[in-house]
Amino acid sequence: MSLLAAFARLGLQSSRTGIVPGVAVSRCLHISPVLCAEPLKKKKKLDPQIIKQREDRKKKKIEKQIRRLEKNARQLKPVEELEVPLELIDEKDKRQRKLTPLGNAELEERALLKKQWAHYKHEERVADFQIIDRLVQAQNKALAELRSESEELYQAAIEVDPQLLPVTVKGPVATPPIKNYDSPDGDYLHQSMKWEVK
Repeated sequence: MSLLAAFARLGLQSSRTGIVPGVAVSRCLHISPVLCAEPLKKKKKLDPQIIKQREDRKKKKIEKQIRRLEKNARQLKPVEELEVPLELIDEKDKRQRKLTPLGNAELEERALLKKQWAHYKHEERVADFQIIDRLVQAQNKALAELRSESEELYQAAIEVDPQLLPVTVKGPVATPPIKNYDSPDGDYLHQSMKWEVK
């Protein structure tokens, strides 16, 4: 039997609480919350030396974390595409080619070929520069002669031809175009790894 039912059965009446027989007692009872408090403790007076030691410990801990972060800051983030897979490192001895060492005659012949090739390319470059110099000198001489004849013709000769500037050149591409190909409108799947700094 509950407390409220007991009050109702007894028919208690109080002017202060307003309990009347037959009236629901639940409206009349008020319960205050339980307060589990205890008196405040006195603050202990700590030795200044102990306080200083605690602050020094905190300071050293923070400095250690800063040093660790600075040490890790120099390390670059690993790029997975540039890392060699472990199975390839394990198979390095199997994959390495065993080449026969070249003889002295072969090495001398290759060195001589390299020298001849370098000499040929140098002469070709010098010849190209000489041709360009001759053409520029001939052009300047012709322009000087034209200027002495007529200033108007000279100005017309050095004018930029607007017909030559809008040049459109269409050449072979790397792969032939695919017929009826509907190209995607800039969608791509972002697969780069996320790295968290600790």
